[in-house]
Parts: sequence; structure tokens; C-alpha cells
Amino acid sequence: MTITFIGHGYVGLVTASIFADLGNTVWVVGHTPEKIENLKKGIIPIFEPGLEEIVKRNVRAGRLLFTMDYDKAIPESSAIFIAVGTPPKSTGEADLTVVYAVAEKLANHLSGYTVVSVKSTVPVGTNKKVKKLIEDLKPEKAEFDIASIPEFLREGQAISDTMHPDRIVIGTESKKAQDLMVELHEPIDGNYVLTNIETAEMIKYAANAFLATKISFANAIAYLSELTGADGLKVLEAVGFDKRVGSAFLSPGAGYGGSCFPKDVKALIAIAGQNGYDFELLKSVEKINTIAMNDIFKKAEKSLGGVKDKSIAVLGLSFKPDTDDMRDAPSVVIINKLLEKGAKIKVFDPVAMNNAKKIIKGIEYCKDSYETAKESEILIVLTEWNEFRQIDLKKVGKLMKKKIIIDARNIYDPEKVKEFGFIYIGVGR
Repeated sequence: MTITFIGHGYVGLVTASIFADLGNTVWVVGHTPEKIENLKKGIIPIFEPGLEEIVKRNVRAGRLLFTMDYDKAIPESSAIFIAVGTPPKSTGEADLTVVYAVAEKLANHLSGYTVVSVKSTVPVGTNKKVKKLIEDLKPEKAEFDIASIPEFLREGQAISDTMHPDRIVIGTESKKAQDLMVELHEPIDGNYVLTNIETAEMIKYAANAFLATKISFANAIAYLSELTGADGLKVLEAVGFDKRVGSAFLSPGAGYGGSCFPKDVKALIAIAGQNGYDFELLKSVEKINTIAMNDIFKKAEKSLGGVKDKSIAVLGLSFKPDTDDMRDAPSVVIINKLLEKGAKIKVFDPVAMNNAKKIIKGIEYCKDSYETAKESEILIVLTEWNEFRQIDLKKVGKLMKKKIIIDARNIYDPEKVKEFGFIYIGVGR
């Protein structure tokens, strides 16, 4: 099958590459000449384990094609996926400007029968609006249907999540479109949820909002455990053993971030408000997430008796390990708070520093963990990269002025850390 993805971010590029690897001819349409030329050479604009190899393999095989020209990709495609960004507006609503612009642009190039799907995370009703835009602009003889097929990729595990998803959601209003989408996804291992378009649009928001709620619940229990003398990690471990709950996303830390949870929680609150429902639960989820980030700052401030002119080392900048994504990363909030109070900050992240340099100024970017720790009075771990788990704490201790660790992701055994003479501060411990 010949298909097209419009957009080459995490969702577009990963999914397009996997479908090409399955034997399809896949066009990827972008709008930045430099990125398109790099992609043609197998140079990818994002960090995702294993992706570069798949891109290069399928570019060489002629199955993965990159272009800026809609007239090359659209007419010969049986399915088109819109996979562009939907960032939050100041109101929390999803900004659909690019989605609608792309729909208008592709409409002119449709030929024969095509299924058009908005794969971007969009509010309920968006696919129907896209349908109306296309109907008004398409060539008279062109036929098309709309399908909503949301993505559920985790950055850092995106390839595995594409090939072995928990579920494949296909929302359609025609049997013909449904059959074509099922055929396209047939080699992918996952449970099918075949439904209408509105339900498919809502599923993605509901899934992300629920996971964000679990994280905020874990942070609330951790905070309360610290106040009462309970071991928050043991509490949450016991809760997670309950099959009705599960342990995934039930770990306390510095809060959630990334390209999905923050904006999707905001968007679902906005969707609810537009439909006359005050989603107080999700408003509390947001509030607790902010408190979780602020709590790391407060722990640093308390442990040092104030942070003005203090040298602080930060390990980890990306919102999670195995990605270079800095969007809504807790590190940005925490570091900026420390800077506002006059702290001197050195940082290291294995992958995300180039992206971090674009948004966090006034700090020193170091070559490794040990350079970061040198002459620092406190070490804060904000991202649970594997290489930080086995760091030589004896060496770190010799390099630091004061031996204090704030383990914002609970990756260390407190007793082992204390054996090296450190003051250990975790979350919920």
C-alpha cells in the first residue's frame, strides 16, 4: 500500500518508518527544506533508540520517501495521516491551526479514493471539521473518508509501542475506510478497538489524563508520607500489587512533563469546560504536578539554608530517559526557580543538552556527571538515565564541596548512598 504522513516529528517519523519497514511505500511530507534533505540522507531530527537504523534501511530500499511537495505524495496514496503538532493555547485548548492548514492543502491533491486520518491528538469534533474542509476543496471526482487513529507512543519506546501496541484504535464512519485501515494495520500486534470517530478522539485524551492522574496521586501520597513518617514507596508498591490498580505510572518524583501529558490534561479540562463540565479532578492533577516540581526546589533550599550563590549540580534535563525531549520538562521549572533565587547551576544530560541550551540560559553545561559534581554543594538527579544509576558515588563525594543528594527519581538505595557519607533526600522516603 502507498500511504502518506504529513509531519515528521515523533509520531509521524516513527510510524511512517515502521509502516515502510512492513513493506509499504511511505511518503513523509514536511515543510522545512533542511530537515527534508537530512532525512533523505538518513539523518533524523529527533533522538529515539533504534529509529535511525530503520530510517536508513528503508530510505536505501526506496520505501521511505521524503518531500515538501504534496502533489508527489498525496495523489498516489490510499491513506493519509496528519501528524502535526497541536500545542496548547494560553487557554489550555489545543491549537489546531496547522491541522486545518494541512487539511486544506492536501485536499487539492486528492485522487481516486483515500482515507484521511488526523493522527495528531485533537479534541472531539476535529476530524469532522477536517472532513468539511476537504469536501469544500477537493477535486470533484476524488472520493475520501475520514478515520481517527490516535497514537499511543512513549518516547524512548516508540518503536516497540508502534509494533506491539496495547490497542489499535480505529474510529470511522464507513465500513470501507475501516476495512482499509484494518488491512494496513494487520501486521501489527495489538487489540483492535473499532468505534466511531468521536470515541476514538476521546480515547487518547482519557488515556493520557488517567496516567497523569496516577502520577499526581503517587506524588500526593509521597508528600503525605514524608509528613507522617510513612515510607511512601512501600505504600505505593503495596497499592500497585493490586491487580485493579497496577504499578505502572505509580512512582513519585519531580512531576510529569513531555509533549503529551501537560497539554492533553489542559486540553481535556478545556473540552470539558466547553461542554459545561468543570473537570475539578484534572485541575487538581495539574496543581499537584506543580507542587511536585516546587517540592524539589524547596528541598534544595532547605538543605542548603538558601540557594543564593550556592553551586548546584543537576543530572538529567529531558522529561524522561531515552529521549532528548525538553517540552514541559520538570527540569526547566526547577532550574529556573533556582536561578531566580541566585543559585549557580551546572548540568549534564546524556542526550538532551543541545535542546536544553535553546531554552535554559545562564547555566554551565558540562561534559559528564563528574565535571558537573565538581565543587558543587548539592547534587540533584532529575532524570532517571541508566548511566546515573551506577555512578561512582565515592568519586562524586570527593569532587563535591558538600555531600548532599536530592534523588528526585528515587533511583538510589538511600542506605548505600549514606555509606559514602552523603545526606540523602528522596521523594516520599
